[in-house]
Amino acid sequence: MAHDSISIRNARQNNLKNLDLDLPLGELIVVTGVSGSGKSSLAFDTVYAEGQRRYVETFSPYARQFLERMDRPAVDRIDGIPPAIAIDQTNPVRTSRSTVGTMTELNDHLKLLFVRAARLFCRGCGRPVRRDTPDSIVEDLIGRAGKGEASIAPTVLVTFPVPVPANFSADEVKGFLAGQGYTRIYREEDGILEVIQDRTRLAPESRSRLVEGVEAALRVGHGRVLVYSLDGYGMPGEPWRFSSDLHCPDCDFSYHDPAPHLFSFNSPVGACATCRGFGRVIGIDHGLVIPDESKTLAGGAVKPWQTESYRECQDDMMTFAAKRGIPVNVPWWELTAEQQAWVIEGEGSWEDGLWYGVRRFFDWLETKSYKMHIRVLLSKYRAYTLCPACRGARLSPDALLWRLGSKEEADRVLPPELRFRPEGVALDEDLLRTLPGLTIHDVMLLPMDRCGSFFGTLALPAPMDEAAELLLREIRTRLGYLGEVGLGYLTLDRQSRTLSGGEVQRINLTTALGTSLVNTLFVLDEPSIGLHPRDMGRVIGVLRQLRDAGNTLLVVEHDPQVMLAADRVLDLGPGPGERGGEVVFFGTPAELVRERTSLTARYLAGEKKVAAGGELRTVAPGHPALEILGAAAHNLTGVDVRIPLGRLVCITGVSGSGKSTLIQDVLHRGLLKLKGKPTEPPGAHTAIRGAELIGDVVLVDQSPIGKTTRSNPASYVGAFDAIRKLFAAEPLAKERGYTTGTFSFNAGTGRCPACGGNGFEHVEMQFLSDVYIRCPDCDGRRYRPEVLEVRLVPAGEGRAVSIADVLEMTVTEAVAFFAGHREVLRGLEPLEAVGLGYLHLGQPVPTLSGGEAQRLKLAGHLAEVGGRK
Repeated sequence: MAHDSISIRNARQNNLKNLDLDLPLGELIVVTGVSGSGKSSLAFDTVYAEGQRRYVETFSPYARQFLERMDRPAVDRIDGIPPAIAIDQTNPVRTSRSTVGTMTELNDHLKLLFVRAARLFCRGCGRPVRRDTPDSIVEDLIGRAGKGEASIAPTVLVTFPVPVPANFSADEVKGFLAGQGYTRIYREEDGILEVIQDRTRLAPESRSRLVEGVEAALRVGHGRVLVYSLDGYGMPGEPWRFSSDLHCPDCDFSYHDPAPHLFSFNSPVGACATCRGFGRVIGIDHGLVIPDESKTLAGGAVKPWQTESYRECQDDMMTFAAKRGIPVNVPWWELTAEQQAWVIEGEGSWEDGLWYGVRRFFDWLETKSYKMHIRVLLSKYRAYTLCPACRGARLSPDALLWRLGSKEEADRVLPPELRFRPEGVALDEDLLRTLPGLTIHDVMLLPMDRCGSFFGTLALPAPMDEAAELLLREIRTRLGYLGEVGLGYLTLDRQSRTLSGGEVQRINLTTALGTSLVNTLFVLDEPSIGLHPRDMGRVIGVLRQLRDAGNTLLVVEHDPQVMLAADRVLDLGPGPGERGGEVVFFGTPAELVRERTSLTARYLAGEKKVAAGGELRTVAPGHPALEILGAAAHNLTGVDVRIPLGRLVCITGVSGSGKSTLIQDVLHRGLLKLKGKPTEPPGAHTAIRGAELIGDVVLVDQSPIGKTTRSNPASYVGAFDAIRKLFAAEPLAKERGYTTGTFSFNAGTGRCPACGGNGFEHVEMQFLSDVYIRCPDCDGRRYRPEVLEVRLVPAGEGRAVSIADVLEMTVTEAVAFFAGHREVLRGLEPLEAVGLGYLHLGQPVPTLSGGEAQRLKLAGHLAEVGGRK
């Protein structure tokens, strides 16, 4: 029977309160409500989980074991649900091999297009390298004669080279050639015989003879032929060299035929041999060796030599510096490049009585790395640095010699001076800039907007087959989708693991568009997050495109623009946690604005507004600040920024304006480097001033806080340790010899032996969804019965509670219960301060919504700061 809606009956997943809903198919439905009201529980844990589970169960049992299995949601029945795809904010990618290009599948299309349409240019002379045929060679020769070149004579000499093998003499090879009719040798040198194939006039009427002679020369000469023009006296000029292989006859360089894996850094064929396609190698980071450039050599600029174990190296440096006139009492950054290189590189080996330098010191340490303490020392100064062989391109040198497009097309999107120079190319800079087109790495480094412009005007060389046109059309379409969702600032070379949750979601959204799916349920989690209002209309347009293709969209969202653009709005609430899980409103956006019982409606109608609490703090002249000078990473152009300390400072701007680059790549990594902590190389900048005014730097990003069900809000903020100490201090606990470890459900003897402290048993159903059953021994309370006999009495009046009762308390209840215990409150009060008072202390972290997880992370940092105070 055909369904026109997704019918949900008695949904009770997490905090949902027996919901009955009918969600129309083929519509854009926005699910909204306060954080923790049950939006994700309905959209992802109930609707998507059931849709995906049913889809997976259509496969054979054998195929099912390779697919992600979803748990059966807590719901009586769901009817009419189509196959489901979840596009959420999680970024599962952790490998450096995944990039925006591989995620969007654009790399796969590009490498096929380069195989079919790119042209090869010699690394030695820069001339185009192509396969010559007898016809093309003769056409070229006749064409030169027709142009009236002064050096062209009416008679030409056609020859081919024959190398003399090491196990034969030249006379023996000449004998073999004579047996084939070749008796005239033009020249013999360096073990190569140059054999005359023919001497003929260079004229159109001699075309057939020329073609025949050249064809024979190519066959016997293994694809090589030389043609000399003879003057009136029969003297030859400089030869024209031709080859039927991918071979530069002038430089004598041979090249391999292009194949898709040549342009893939994930293939052994195309990957750089040094870094194996990662673009970076691990080595000693001199930024960690000399972390503080304001220090002098005498004052301890070289950090590893300031310990007693290696004080001798510091003394050696001071001795040799005095002999060489190297200043030791000026800051490191004031030393000249030659003086800094002397410290790093040294003069020679220690055995020769010369200054060995920092590099040879670490080379010597590497020989001792079989010792554990040496390996620990080396790890402190190692970091990933740019691969010296490919300079971050990830590809082999041959892959970077192929170029796509004309010079005019390339100049429109990338100035010649900014193009990538591959290693091993012997061309001078001026000649390199005159080469047409872009290499595949140039394309990877272009922002999507400019990449779209390049392929939008790219004219493929004729003749070109239908497959190349199809590839080009698909590339243009996918780049267009990426621009539509506001990702035009990303490059194809950007590592996937560095993307924010919102960026990953919008990339997955464009991938879904590119696959042209129909009759599918898409479940999205705040696709507008991190997007400037200017670009919001584009995302709404993409959502409508998916809907108009016959799909159903269930979008968890807080943005007013997306809500008002929806076909229907489902408002859950009225509050978070246990106070939520109910349908407050379900109807059109126009009806929602008139709804009086909905908190969301009152904000949409302008009755309530978000207002900053407290008094705004001004910044007086001379206020302590962090200064970033000359930030020039990615699209930043020498930016100087002054950030006042002790204030709440917001960095804003349109998508791709450089916010994350400035704060994460430049400031965060730069401060870590100044503090002597391991980090990736900071973005380009001149200096960061004021680092000495702060004690530490912490990045609070959108990375997940954990997937284990054993982690809960109380343990995350450190309050559970203090609670266990209180229980261990009770008289009954002391009498029985219980310690704080006894009251842990993660380890020790106090946890339930049947479920291991989980409170439930995990039953694997092989090819079906796994089943979770409440532990029959402890009834879900996690502990042995005798441990639960230890009870804690509140500071005021109230009943005594066990450790399991404490885990069932909400944060608000626990703050009241532990009112007299400062150490416990230090962890719990930040949870209440960030609005998580409704959470249970023992609630597993994976069941928290995205907004709750972010606030829990903030509370953890607040608790940590409170603990240090």
